[in-house]
Amino acid sequence: MNLVEALLDALAARGAREIFGIPGDFALPFFRIVEESGRLPLYTLSHEPGVGFAADAAARFRASIGVAAVTYGAGAFNLVNAVAAAHAEKSPLVVVSGAPGRHEGRSGLLLHHQGPRLDTQMRVFAEITCAQTRLEDPKTAHLEIARVLDAALDKARPVYIEIPRDVVDLRCRPVPARRPREADPEAAAACAEEVLARLARARQPVLMVGVEIRRYRLEDKVAELARRLGVPVVTSFMGRGLLSGREAPLVGTYLGIAGEPAVTDLVEGSDCLLLLGVILSDTNFAVSAGRLDLRRTVQALDGEVRLGYYVYPELPLAALIEALLERARPIGDARRAPRPEHPTGLVADDAPITPTDIARAVNDLFAEHGPMPMAVDVGDCLFTAMDIAQTELVAPGYYAGMGFGVPAGIGGQFATGRRMLVLVGDGAFQMTGWELGNCRRLGVDPVVLLFNNRSWEMLRVFQPQSAFNDLDDWRFAEMAPAMGGAGRRATTRRELRDALAEAVADRGSFRIVEAMIPRGALSPRLERFVAGQKRLSARSRG
Repeated sequence: MNLVEALLDALAARGAREIFGIPGDFALPFFRIVEESGRLPLYTLSHEPGVGFAADAAARFRASIGVAAVTYGAGAFNLVNAVAAAHAEKSPLVVVSGAPGRHEGRSGLLLHHQGPRLDTQMRVFAEITCAQTRLEDPKTAHLEIARVLDAALDKARPVYIEIPRDVVDLRCRPVPARRPREADPEAAAACAEEVLARLARARQPVLMVGVEIRRYRLEDKVAELARRLGVPVVTSFMGRGLLSGREAPLVGTYLGIAGEPAVTDLVEGSDCLLLLGVILSDTNFAVSAGRLDLRRTVQALDGEVRLGYYVYPELPLAALIEALLERARPIGDARRAPRPEHPTGLVADDAPITPTDIARAVNDLFAEHGPMPMAVDVGDCLFTAMDIAQTELVAPGYYAGMGFGVPAGIGGQFATGRRMLVLVGDGAFQMTGWELGNCRRLGVDPVVLLFNNRSWEMLRVFQPQSAFNDLDDWRFAEMAPAMGGAGRRATTRRELRDALAEAVADRGSFRIVEAMIPRGALSPRLERFVAGQKRLSARSRG
């Protein structure tokens, strides 16, 4: 087999099911072999950020690697923001970039698409990926492919593979099978016993789950662990959607000041908070209602476990969960913990639409038709999603980069095999919403619920005096037919209900439900989040 075929086989063996990409001259030989070999389907989009977000979402939903393929320079540099987001949020995205041939840089001429140096692109991606390689030598390419792809799965972070365009047809040995990381069983046992002892001594133990339990396919085991222990479970903000459809004592999502008071009190009053795969980011913890002392928590993240000042290095989360399950005994009664409640019962009248109305409308829709997996962009649509019933969800909750929602909805439908519900604001839609024009060709039909307040409203709440936060009314729903879909604008709660019902009933093409929201109308969660951030800023200045 040739080098590209060896790479494709290795990608498929490690869980990839498709490639999202945009071709270019340095990548054309790679794309040719991908198409001719038929080993993995190739789905092209319109702009590289959309490619990255779609592949990232596929990786998150499927709990395996996603693949983004681009050309050298102009294509790869467009992908940087999406890869940085995947790195921050621990998503195993594989970037495959075409590159100049091995001898092209020796002509003395600068090459088109080149940055300051021929290796500038490699150096840039070294900052936002956990492993990199340039496949120049077909004799060692199979080992390099294995090293880099296994790093993506072991560390749940992006990796970078650069392929000179003159090596794609060269012979290559098959890539070795993956070797999963092994943990010291004695260290895992000792750590698990110490964790369980701390939980047993606690008056109010709580288990918080984060994105790593999805990345390492541990949701079923964590749900079983919570049931055995009888300990209430919350998700982090970034972990919203975890444990969906599983029997677990799930209380809700911790959002500090912005969240439900009962959940906040439960977490911040805990004397033993077990953090499983939770990223210690500001969006997860900066708006704590009290002073949450993370030194008093048990943290299992990034392949190690921290118990106060003690560290168990080289102990993967999966090994800890297995050891805990082997020893778990009931230590609490999770039935006493509060249960999440979500707003329902939309009043379908002629009143204007608020974000809470949207949450009610979606909850009513889910109650009637069943939940849909969701891809959510940043802004108030993400805070509104916290009031929607638990369902599978992907969102850039930590990196908070705009433009994720629509391409993630496309990638998510390929990964789940189910129709996606996309929540996105008008500012983010202006960036990547046009990827919907590829839906007809690709055979996907997401429902896009577009929050249109003609504003970068989340920025306005932090700096209300700035007029640059105002956006024009682009009338997005009217553009949908020209892109191969259908759209309907809703200005009242009645129109919102009817538009959503119509969109869900119509299959085969994407639907835009453009919910017109007055400027200044915010979800209660966003209002509390902003107030908390401002108080924290004032406290730090004081």
